[in-house]
Amino acid sequence: MDADELIAKNILPESGFVRLSQILGNKRKGIPAIIPISRSSWYSKQKLGLFPKPVMLTSRCACYRVEDIRAILTVKK
Repeated sequence: MDADELIAKNILPESGFVRLSQILGNKRKGIPAIIPISRSSWYSKQKLGLFPKPVMLTSRCACYRVEDIRAILTVKK
């Protein structure tokens, strides 16, 4: 699925922030994965600079910019 399809299916908002569970999915809560990889793979790629660093909204709330996630999706094509 590309970024436009995810927006159309209301999985990825047009702008704002998303949590990591929204990006990687959560089977227990029924959230589909936008990027189907494991958490450890996400953090490894983040450490290498391939994936974006989180934006800390509060001391315990890390989110990612939707624009950064879209950039990953367009590169993956």
